[in-house]
Amino acid sequence: MSNLPDGKTVFEKFPSFIREFIYSHGWQELHPVQLAAADVIFGSDSNLLITSSTASGKTEAAFFPILSKLCENPPKSIGVLYIAPLKSLINDQFERIDQLLDYTGIPVFRWHGDVAASHKNKLLQNPSGVLQITPESLESMLIRRGADVIRLFGDLRYVIIDEIHTMTGTDRGNQVICQLSRLSSLIGHSPRRIGLSATVGDVEAAAKWLEGGSGRRTEAPVFPDGALRWRLGLEHFFIGSPDFDQTDSKESSKLKGTSKKAELDPGYEYMYDCVKDKRALVFSNSREETEYITATLRQIAKHRSEKDVFLIHHGNLSASLREYAESKLKEEEKSVVCATVTMELGIDVGPLERILHNDAPNSVSSFLQRLGRSGRRGSPPEMMMVFREEYPLPNAPLPQLIPWGLIRAIAVIQLYIEERFIEPPIFKKLPFSLAFQQTLSTVICSGELTPKALAEKVLSLPPFKAIPKEDYRELIISMVENDYLEFTEEKTLIVGLKGERLTNSFKFYAVFKDSEDFTVRCESDEIGTITTPPPVGDRFALAGRVWEVEELDIPRKLLYVKPVEGKMEISWPGDYGEIHTKILTRMKQVLCEDTEYPYLMENALHRLRVARALVKNTSLSGKYLVPIGGYSYCLFPWLGTRSFRTLRKFIISNAARFKISDISFEGCYYIMMKIEGDAERLMRELALKAKEEGIDLDRLAAEGSSPIFEKYDEFIPDRLLRRAYAEDKLRADEAEKFLENFI
Repeated sequence: MSNLPDGKTVFEKFPSFIREFIYSHGWQELHPVQLAAADVIFGSDSNLLITSSTASGKTEAAFFPILSKLCENPPKSIGVLYIAPLKSLINDQFERIDQLLDYTGIPVFRWHGDVAASHKNKLLQNPSGVLQITPESLESMLIRRGADVIRLFGDLRYVIIDEIHTMTGTDRGNQVICQLSRLSSLIGHSPRRIGLSATVGDVEAAAKWLEGGSGRRTEAPVFPDGALRWRLGLEHFFIGSPDFDQTDSKESSKLKGTSKKAELDPGYEYMYDCVKDKRALVFSNSREETEYITATLRQIAKHRSEKDVFLIHHGNLSASLREYAESKLKEEEKSVVCATVTMELGIDVGPLERILHNDAPNSVSSFLQRLGRSGRRGSPPEMMMVFREEYPLPNAPLPQLIPWGLIRAIAVIQLYIEERFIEPPIFKKLPFSLAFQQTLSTVICSGELTPKALAEKVLSLPPFKAIPKEDYRELIISMVENDYLEFTEEKTLIVGLKGERLTNSFKFYAVFKDSEDFTVRCESDEIGTITTPPPVGDRFALAGRVWEVEELDIPRKLLYVKPVEGKMEISWPGDYGEIHTKILTRMKQVLCEDTEYPYLMENALHRLRVARALVKNTSLSGKYLVPIGGYSYCLFPWLGTRSFRTLRKFIISNAARFKISDISFEGCYYIMMKIEGDAERLMRELALKAKEEGIDLDRLAAEGSSPIFEKYDEFIPDRLLRRAYAEDKLRADEAEKFLENFI
C-alpha cells in the first residue's frame, strides 16, 4: 500500500468509519484506482480524472479521501457537489454514500425534479455535507437562488462529475463547465474537480476539458489494461424466412437450454430464452425498440403460460416505474429489465447474469458500458447480441443484402480487442445554442449588465472562448431585436418579455431538446409521458404495455387511459449520435478478411460468410463505386458521420454539373445515385475538383434550409447557425482523402 508524503499509508489516512466500511465489505486490499486517487487527493491540490473499468471502485476512490479531509476540517457550507447525468444514478449513489456516512454526522442530500421539497428544505436550512444534483437542477439553483449561493456553496471544496464521458463534447457537459465557472466567480475560489468514467476515449482531452477555467492542472493516473475476460455471443435471424425454425441447432440449443420449435418469432423467442430464468438487462438503441421488445417478451411469456418477469426502464417513464424496475433487479428473484441508455450508466443493480442487446451498440463506449453492467463479483461480463433482419427479396439492391448491424457489432468488438479503441470526445467550437441559454441565465443572475460586461462574462466561460466577439455581438443584437433581451434607459441589458416567458419555465434549465409531453395516468397511477396524444379511443404503447385513451385533458396536459391486451409500435424522437470513422473502416475489413470470430454463433457466422461471398463476387472489396443496374450506382465511402455527411452534401451540391440524380443514403454505410455517362470519369472529375479547390464547408452549410440540431438553434441568427454547422457538423479532410481514390 503506497505511502504518502507524511509517511502514512493510504489506509492509515482514512478515518475509522471508512476503515470499518472496508472491513464490513470484506475487502482484503484497496484497488489500484483507490490508491492512486488517494495519492492525488491527499498529496496535491490538483483536479483528478479517474478512468478505470466498471466495478473497479471509482466512487469509493473519490469519496474515501474526500470524506477523510472533510472530517479533518469540516466545511462551513456544502463541501462536495456531486453532478450526475441521470436522476436514477443520483438515487443509486445516494444510497451507497448514505450508507458510508451513516455514522459520521456528514449529511448527503439529493436535488432533482423527483426529490420531495421537505428533503430540499433540510439542505437550505443547514447547507453542509454532500449535495448530489443534475446539471438542470444546478442551473435552476444558480438562477433562482442566486442571492443564496454564497451561503450554500461558500466553502465548497470538491466537485465530482460522474460518467464524465457522457458530458465531454456535449452542450450538457459544457453547461456544467459554465456553471462551475460562474459558481467559482461567485464564491471567490475554484473547488477541485474529480471526473469519473469507465470509458474515456482520449484521457488527455478529457482531462483538459475537466480543468477548463478551474486554474488547476488535472492529474489522470493510468492503469494497465488487464486481460479481457468476456463471454460474448452474436446470433442472427431472418424475419419472414421460409425456414421459420432457425434456432434448432446444437450450438443454439445449448445456449437456450431447449430445442423446441419456435412458434411466434424465432428471433424474439431466442431472445426470450437467452434471458429466461436469469437476472438480466435487455438493451435497445431507442425507446421505440425498447417498448416493442418489452411487449413482445411479455406476449411470449403469456403464450407459454410462464411468469411475466419483464420490466421496462427509459426516460419517458414515471420515477416510480423506473425505481421499481431498479429495485426488482437488486432482489434475488429473477427479473429482466428492458432499457435504453438510462440503465447503461453506473447504477448498481447487483450481479447480473447476462446482458442481451437487440441489434448493435452505436459505439465502442456504449458497448463497454452495457457489457460492464454484468459479470461483477468475480464472474466475467456476459453479453448476447441478437440481430433480426428482413428476409431479402430477390430483386433487392446490393447494399440491402449486407447485414450492416451485425457487421458494425463485429467492428465495435474487434476495435476494442485489437486496439483498446474508445471514441475520443469531439469538442464544439461554436456552441451558439448553449451561448443563448447561458446569456439569458447570466443576465438573470446579474440583474442587468452593459453589453460589454455581458460579453466579457459570457465569452470568458471556457466553452465560448472560440466564439469571435463580432459573432457574439450579432447574437446579442438578435436577442434584443426578438425581445429576449431589452435595453433599459441607462443602456444596460435586462431580460425581455419573450426571455421572461422562456426562462420562467423549468424546461429552460435543460440544454437538451424537450417536448410538450402529456402525462399518462391509469386511474391514480402515473405511467409516464408521451409527446403526441392520440384521440380518445385510440391506442398507443408505453411502459411495455398497450393503453387505450379514455379521456384527454389538453389544458392540463393529462391523458387518462386503461390497459388493453396486445402490443403495438410507437415512434419516439431520438438522436442515435455519431459513428466514428474507425468503426466504418473496421467494418470494411470485417467484410474483406477471412477471420471467423469465436463469438459468432451458427446463424451469425453463416450470415457473415454469405455477406463476404457477396462482397467478393461484386468486387466491393476493391471498389468504392459499384454499378447496381442501369444508370444506378452505389458508393461505399466507409466514413464516419461528419465526413459522410460532408461527402454527401458535396455530391449533392455538384449533382447537376456532373449529371447525378436520385441520391439516397442509409446511415453512414452507402450512397445510392443515378449517374448518366461514364460514372468513373465523373467521379474522377468530382475528385479533382475537391483536390484543386477543396471542399468549401461554408458553401455546403449555406445550401438548403437552416440546420437545426440543438435546443435553442431556432433562436440563433441564420448566419451564425450555418457557421456552427460548417465548423461542428462537417469535416472536409476525410471526405477529400476518400475522393482521392478516384484520381
